[in-house]
Amino acid sequence: MDNSSVHKFNVQKLNGDDVSLSAYKNKVLLIVNTASQCGFTPQLKDLAELKETFKDADFEILAFPSNDFGGQEPLDGAAIAAFCESSGAKNFPIFDKIRVRGSFAHPLYQFLANKKENGKLSSVPRWNFHKFLIDRDGHVTDFYYPFTKPTASKIRKKIERLLAAAH
Repeated sequence: MDNSSVHKFNVQKLNGDDVSLSAYKNKVLLIVNTASQCGFTPQLKDLAELKETFKDADFEILAFPSNDFGGQEPLDGAAIAAFCESSGAKNFPIFDKIRVRGSFAHPLYQFLANKKENGKLSSVPRWNFHKFLIDRDGHVTDFYYPFTKPTASKIRKKIERLLAAAH
């Protein structure tokens, strides 16, 4: 397995089921840490809009709730699922709440944030809704700070380029 790929990681769904990110091979991914009580929470609807834009393409959004910033994700499990659905985020998977920074960060986020591990860039999430863009081979290609809306043209154009690239 390619050690510079997110496909080597397993994550948990909100119901506790394990998911291998290798299930997303050949898909362009946007990985986002989310929170229900954040000023950026309206981006859940923007994420759903972005997913709809690329609904017929090999594109997926993977959302990871986190309580690492300001205690802005007090919910767990089914309560997170219900909140996300009521916020319009029902067309992409929401995974179990994880840590996304510091020594207790989930291994996926340790990988995403560290150039020594991912081979491309270092970008530790500074707040909720930090976004990582992943190519079809599972390699980190770019990141976007929380204030960049998921529907921003620079994100859409980069997704289009990655989708158009041969794999």
